[in-house]
Amino acid sequence: MIYIIRTCLFLAAFLVYNIANAAEIKLAVTTSFNNSGLSDILLPEIKKDLNIEVQLLVVGTGQALKLGRAGDVDAILVHSKKAEEKFISLGFGTHRREIMYNDFVIIGPKSDPAKIESAKNITEALAKIADTKAIFTSRGDDSGTHRKEISLWKSAGKNPDTFNASWYRAVGAGMGATLNTASGMNAYVMSDRASWLKFGNKGELKLLFSGDPILFNQYALLPLNPEKHPHVKTDLANKLETWLASEKAQTLIGQYTIKGERLFIPNAQPKVN
Repeated sequence: MIYIIRTCLFLAAFLVYNIANAAEIKLAVTTSFNNSGLSDILLPEIKKDLNIEVQLLVVGTGQALKLGRAGDVDAILVHSKKAEEKFISLGFGTHRREIMYNDFVIIGPKSDPAKIESAKNITEALAKIADTKAIFTSRGDDSGTHRKEISLWKSAGKNPDTFNASWYRAVGAGMGATLNTASGMNAYVMSDRASWLKFGNKGELKLLFSGDPILFNQYALLPLNPEKHPHVKTDLANKLETWLASEKAQTLIGQYTIKGERLFIPNAQPKVN
């Protein structure tokens, strides 16, 4: 009996020690990723498999890249390929590893005053919104979603800098807050699919347009370059990357659903050395 008690006490002490001494890594992630709820699925598994405590800094892609340039995180998980490639080319990140993707969608009032539900492509949908001056809420926060939205307006031959604030409302906040604003104003808004599916305050809004290939939304992990910031935890970032690209993590990502709909499609590729 004494032996059993001692063994149990040893195991309990061992578990407490390991929990207290888990390695910590700082990861900047987008608000759209955090809003999806996927982190609640992945982080406990990362802790269990790697004994790494992932501290999330939830910001827009633009701010995540700034945190990376300043060396305030060990890696970033974002979704703006052009900006990511520039980040790498400037030497702030070692490489870019694609992990998963979803797509952007246009949400709007069920009454659809701009009649975008019948649009043939995203260019036509946005042109209809601008031409009718239907209320549109933009994140306006230099996030990956905001940058994508701006590029789409320009593809539609529209210049957001000239839009009147009477119908084009820049929120300057994350995806959740922007969706809440759109719901309160019964306005159009562009969202990543995961955030929309997770969003609970839909009100009179519905998904009106999706499916254009240009709305593809890739998420990638970028470990910071220790040559720029020697203090970053490169070993932990590499372990995290390997885990996210593993069969287990990719399966967890692919199996994560809300009301039967997948929020992300895993697509990690072999690491390029």
